[in-house]
Amino acid sequence: MEKQNSLIDSLNDAQRLAVSAPSQSMLILAGAGSGKTRVLVHRIGWQVQVEGVSIHNILAVTFTNKAAKEMRGRVEELLNISARSMWIGTFHGIAHRLLRRHAQQAKLPETFQVIDSDDQLRIIKRLVRSLNIDDKQWPPKQMMWFINAQKDEGIRARHMPEPNDVFLRTQLQIYKAYEEICDRSGLVDFAELLLRAHELLRDNEDVLEFYQDRFKQVHVDEFQDTNTIQYAWLRLLTEGKDNLFVVGDDDQSIYGWRGAKIENLYNFQTHYPNHQVIKLEQNYRSTGNILKSANALISQNEERMGKELWTDAGDGELISEYTAFNEQDEAYFVVEKIRKWVNDGGLRSDVAILYRSNAQSRQFEEKLMTTGTPYRVYGGLRFFERMEIKNALAYLRIMSNHNDDASFERVINTPTRGIGTKLIEDIRLLARTNEISLWKAAVELLTQKRLTARATNALKGFLDLIKRLESEAEGKELFDKVKIIVEKSGLIEAYKKEKGEKGEARIENLEELANAARLFDYEEDNEENLNELDMFLAHAALESGDSQSDEYEDCVQLMTLHSAKGLEFKMVFMVGLEEGLFPSQQSVDDAGRLEEERRLCYVGITRAMKQLFITHAESRRLYGKETYPRPSRFLKEIPAECLQEIRMRANVTRPVVAVKKKPSTMQQVGTYKLGQRVRHAKFGEGVVLQMEGEGTQERVQINFQSLGLKWLMISYAKLDTL
Repeated sequence: MEKQNSLIDSLNDAQRLAVSAPSQSMLILAGAGSGKTRVLVHRIGWQVQVEGVSIHNILAVTFTNKAAKEMRGRVEELLNISARSMWIGTFHGIAHRLLRRHAQQAKLPETFQVIDSDDQLRIIKRLVRSLNIDDKQWPPKQMMWFINAQKDEGIRARHMPEPNDVFLRTQLQIYKAYEEICDRSGLVDFAELLLRAHELLRDNEDVLEFYQDRFKQVHVDEFQDTNTIQYAWLRLLTEGKDNLFVVGDDDQSIYGWRGAKIENLYNFQTHYPNHQVIKLEQNYRSTGNILKSANALISQNEERMGKELWTDAGDGELISEYTAFNEQDEAYFVVEKIRKWVNDGGLRSDVAILYRSNAQSRQFEEKLMTTGTPYRVYGGLRFFERMEIKNALAYLRIMSNHNDDASFERVINTPTRGIGTKLIEDIRLLARTNEISLWKAAVELLTQKRLTARATNALKGFLDLIKRLESEAEGKELFDKVKIIVEKSGLIEAYKKEKGEKGEARIENLEELANAARLFDYEEDNEENLNELDMFLAHAALESGDSQSDEYEDCVQLMTLHSAKGLEFKMVFMVGLEEGLFPSQQSVDDAGRLEEERRLCYVGITRAMKQLFITHAESRRLYGKETYPRPSRFLKEIPAECLQEIRMRANVTRPVVAVKKKPSTMQQVGTYKLGQRVRHAKFGEGVVLQMEGEGTQERVQINFQSLGLKWLMISYAKLDTL
């Protein structure tokens, strides 16, 4: 009895019921912040100390190594024993462990090697070349996605009927050849680990019986994120045993785009008819107003099992809604709120900025850097460190300086244009021998006429492309130069062929780079008198420097909403809640995708512990175009009594309003007046929209007739009033 009490005394009623329930199949529907990990750990403790199950006979599976390590540590602390003999790990980790133990039955050599996604891609690239397949029509990354998607569904190449369509037939040909290479070489990719582990149990009755008998209890965390093959593997292990204990939340199923099947939650109840469902609805993270908002929002989804989060910690502060004039004003508001938070004694690491698209991070990064606020881009690279941005900048650099060897090497075959490693090595060798740049070496090789016709055409095509881009960009504004690179270098077309959200994100980032160029103020701090392009490249190089490393542990966290799952912060900013951005344009006409977008919004809201700010802009320059988006439908689904509208300072709602104002009604906020017409030597005539700062830091936002919105430092701008 004492052991029982020590395991359940600290739990609430629902948690206690889940932990102490008889051994049977169970579905724990655990809401955000409801203590699901605590329940899993105490359930394992109950099985060991009360039910008498050996730690050796328990399996616990989760999705990340971090979660597995935390679970093991908490089990050991709770039971005061070593849990080394207990199988706790990720799906991939447990599958790998099984295959190592039973390599022969799994039809693998004992020395098989696990390859990561980069290794897998390199193999497919070589394979496509060896089969003389056009890698533009069948991009290797898309082929990798196709192969992994089939494996996630449990489908081998031999299971697929010969298609009539030439595109599908070629995909199948690549899949078959890839399988042959891996089998011959003893290589196993991540998707293969799961599929091969499932086949091991399915095709070897003695192995299956051994593990069914060994694992008296099987526990699964984040069950809503399982895919087809993972669930099939779990069903094999627990078939006829009624011992599968799963914890999940249908309202937090946000990974459908990478194969997760929310249907597994529903199918569980059919496949395990003797199951019990327990809902964990008491939240220990967020305030009442945050939970009321999350509940109201998610209730709009029709396909859900239903639960209502609550807390006994009080309503707390209202959710703050800020309507920004534009994306720059939005970033300024967020950073100013963070600055006040820090000045009042708050930690930066308790603050998160959550956005739907990676491209949105740039404005916030720039404002944070300007104010000297340390930050970290969680689960991703800072804007100017992203591969597609580096590629585009390399094109700009090689146009600016043909002797930039690093940029030359980066883009000579990006996107692929038939310039192989042998030719690149020949260029390197000639450059080293003659102590000249790679560009000059390439020109020299063409002059010598020693290359094959194919190599000659490929190399000449690259040099001609750079010259053509230079010619088109000559005399153009910085924005137009960047736009030429983005649109005519071939990068956009290459990323369009990348399957899924990654390719879309790369394209969005490239379009955002053009927007960054439009808004770049090269006159500010330009003591070296660089031209606008060189100043912009220097700005990008400095911004991509690692100023966020271990020197600062107390950093503001920037991340996508997908990356935020499982995390919590005292102060959260959900930015860009506008139709077409969040929910995304692709989901607006698709009921299933729209429900997943709403679940993503629910995840974002429930990351907040104390304060939640939701922002949207009246105008936003998105991917180089000025838009006037409507507020997100998700905002309307939050109860009005949970929201408070705030304004940071007087704003003009539309540029045209400012133009129509009479001088006598203009509001004086600094050196100039809102609505005042001014002229800039370079940008022409415009209207003053906003002012901020004082003294040498005073700056003004102007809507120029020919350029659009731009912030200028008054001490440098040299504006004439009209």
